[in-house]
Amino acid sequence: MSSQKHHALYHLRILFPCVALAAMLMGAVAMADGPAEAATDPEKAGPDFALQGEYLGSVLVSESEARALALQIRMNEEGDFEAAQILGGLPSHRPNSEEPVRLVGRRSGDFAVLSGGDWVVLVHPNHCVLVDPEGKCAGRLERVRRTSPTLGAKAPEQALVLFDGTNTEQFSPGEMTEDGLLIQGADFKPLFQDFNLHLEFKLPYMPVSAGQGRSNSGVYLQSRYEVQILDSFGIDPGFNGCGSLYRFRAPDVNMCLPPLSWQTYDIIFTAARWNADGTKRKNARITVWLNGVKVHDNVELPNKTGAGKVEEPTLLPIRLQDHGNPVRFQNIWAIDRGEAPTAKFPVSGPEAK
Repeated sequence: MSSQKHHALYHLRILFPCVALAAMLMGAVAMADGPAEAATDPEKAGPDFALQGEYLGSVLVSESEARALALQIRMNEEGDFEAAQILGGLPSHRPNSEEPVRLVGRRSGDFAVLSGGDWVVLVHPNHCVLVDPEGKCAGRLERVRRTSPTLGAKAPEQALVLFDGTNTEQFSPGEMTEDGLLIQGADFKPLFQDFNLHLEFKLPYMPVSAGQGRSNSGVYLQSRYEVQILDSFGIDPGFNGCGSLYRFRAPDVNMCLPPLSWQTYDIIFTAARWNADGTKRKNARITVWLNGVKVHDNVELPNKTGAGKVEEPTLLPIRLQDHGNPVRFQNIWAIDRGEAPTAKFPVSGPEAK
């Protein structure tokens, strides 16, 4: 047993001397059972999926003070729940000033128990209850389901619609599911130099996978510069996580939503500039919004990223990487800034307030 799990169980034993309650909570160490492979349908995702997600509310930090508290709960590859407990609320437009506290726990029936911080957390599908060391309720968090403000954004008049669920004519290769979603592994036919790109993606639920094996894909701009797609919900921002410029720069904030949620990328890209002798005159630049939050602001790209193609003056297609995981796409459009006048970007979706 890992030291972190031992620490969690120790908290459960000392915080709940009542035999009946302790027995109930210790039942939460039963092995989780969920899908062994990627799930693209919530109905087939297994019982653990109902508890994974984001929760928000407040907690008593003293007799007279309550503070906002958020939890991001996910499964890890060992079949355990893990969570980021964040004082101050969910990640949004700027990094939280306080470091997340990491919790671990297991499911028993239709609830789970998390421990490792100042409170034991009882997780139910629609809420969490926090219990202090004296066994008193310290707070309650409600499940929240955040939606990107650019989800469903309509293509402006000057945009080229690349995918609307009706066909894959703008891709080679390009495959579509029976319910009208684009499958990973598609190359754009149109070639772009400077462009604004909107696309929407859905990560599969892969609870027994980890790291780069968990819902991996990527948007390869000009086949050279990868904006990573990965299930990195609820973990620290990394230079190979969702929203990163792969292996070059971590996002300013981790705005990845839980798997099986529709998510958005809005990207402004300006290509590198070259001299007649093939030497580079200016580096490429990129601005990226993940789920409506700017995570890279006019960042200079001195070279290709990761496994991207070598930089040179030749235009290459945008690629939606096939890493073997069933990532799905919808509502993809682009504005070719060499052809279209400058317009407001990103574009708000129908649910934006």
